[in-house]
Amino acid sequence: LTGEMAKLVPATEAVPLAEAALLDKGDAPQTLADYRGKVILLNFWATWCAPCRKELGALDRLQGEMGGDDFAVVTVATGRNPVPAIEKLFADEAITRLPILRDPDQTFARATGVLGLPVTVLVSRDGNEIARLVGDAAWDSEAAKAVIRAAIDAPAP
Repeated sequence: LTGEMAKLVPATEAVPLAEAALLDKGDAPQTLADYRGKVILLNFWATWCAPCRKELGALDRLQGEMGGDDFAVVTVATGRNPVPAIEKLFADEAITRLPILRDPDQTFARATGVLGLPVTVLVSRDGNEIARLVGDAAWDSEAAKAVIRAAIDAPAP
């Protein structure tokens, strides 16, 4: 692990991701079921968090380049993040490929062990945490893409 990916902490054991009870921008309930079978880069962020805002562009570019049948970037606005504020931020920063998912009461974030923001969790195809990075990172960097490709190419357990 090089560059900013040196901050990535590999999981020492297979830990299943907590169940997610999320809301979309229209307040409809959502889960991560749509992403089953994919490697997921799960990013917890908030509109008021400057480092979170800084890395959204890189996450959007990463989704544009690598997102598909095997991989998805999933962003979750945790805490108080009004939908109009999220939509304005996405418009201002030209974020077009990331989902608007919300965890307004922080239940999912707490169950996932998120204590500060941003936090990004790399999740295996079978729903286990592979690694975690606390703080922002250049997720569209070659080092990050190499880590993600390795997770995509990993044999099924």
